[in-house]
Amino acid sequence: MWFTHEIRVRYQETDQMGVVYHANYLNWFEIGRTEMIRRMGMPYRTLEAKGLLLPVTEAELKFHQPARYDDLVTVYTRVEERSPLRLGFAYEIKRGEELLVSGGTRHVWLNRDWRPVRIDREAPELDALLREWG
Repeated sequence: MWFTHEIRVRYQETDQMGVVYHANYLNWFEIGRTEMIRRMGMPYRTLEAKGLLLPVTEAELKFHQPARYDDLVTVYTRVEERSPLRLGFAYEIKRGEELLVSGGTRHVWLNRDWRPVRIDREAPELDALLREWG
């Protein structure tokens, strides 16, 4: 199941060639991920209040076509991998039906001491939500 979130490309996100600077797509992946988790009913703020962290351990991007200033793009996000210790997301960024960027991020669940934790033990309600969505 894909979650969608629209973004209007801002001028500051483009480079001298008039296209979106490549690092901005990672920001858009994060926006898609955080908005998806918010829609699931467990915003990042709630996760952090529970002492849970979800840092990125791996990221990949494949560029198909460039986005340009003022384009309306849609970030598609879905849970692709899930275990008690790790979480992986897949992303697609499209302008209409045209695929611009695809990729993924991998994460590990940590506590505030940066020690791995099992999400099924630390936040079983979140684990249940993730099972529903992925």
